[in-house]
Amino acid sequence: MKSIIEQYKNNIRKIISNMTGTYNEDIEQEVYIRTWKNMNKYKEEGKFKSWISTITANLCRDYMKSSYFKFGVNNVSDDEYLNNIKDDKDSVESEFIKKQRQKRIMEAIDNLKPKLREVIIMYEMEDMNYEEISKKLKCPVGTVRSRLFNARKELSITLQDLI
Repeated sequence: MKSIIEQYKNNIRKIISNMTGTYNEDIEQEVYIRTWKNMNKYKEEGKFKSWISTITANLCRDYMKSSYFKFGVNNVSDDEYLNNIKDDKDSVESEFIKKQRQKRIMEAIDNLKPKLREVIIMYEMEDMNYEEISKKLKCPVGTVRSRLFNARKELSITLQDLI
């Protein structure tokens, strides 16, 4: 398990940061726990990186749906909390707006058709390239590009007011 952590921790942390807007150690630890518990369910059909990235993305989605994310409850020490307090009300508002924006983006992605959703997640959040996605989905690269284009198009229409 130690080699898995060393090999994939940067990828996992990047996905967590991209999806939640910040690094979250609790999510990272949960990824390792779930990976360890479900190793017997892993099928060697795809890349292990894709499998662990999917676990990470799913945990991030769960976190963003949770009350911790919605209400801004963080598991930080009192000292860390006090060090991060600013007198500026704008920082609180901007953090709230940022979380709302991330929530809307994730909801928009969740509302995409399944084939478009899986391609946008693999490309944007799991950092897979067209060829890797093509192999995993067993479809031509052109289909991957088309789905990615259509996913981005739908997201830009749905999230037009955020652009």
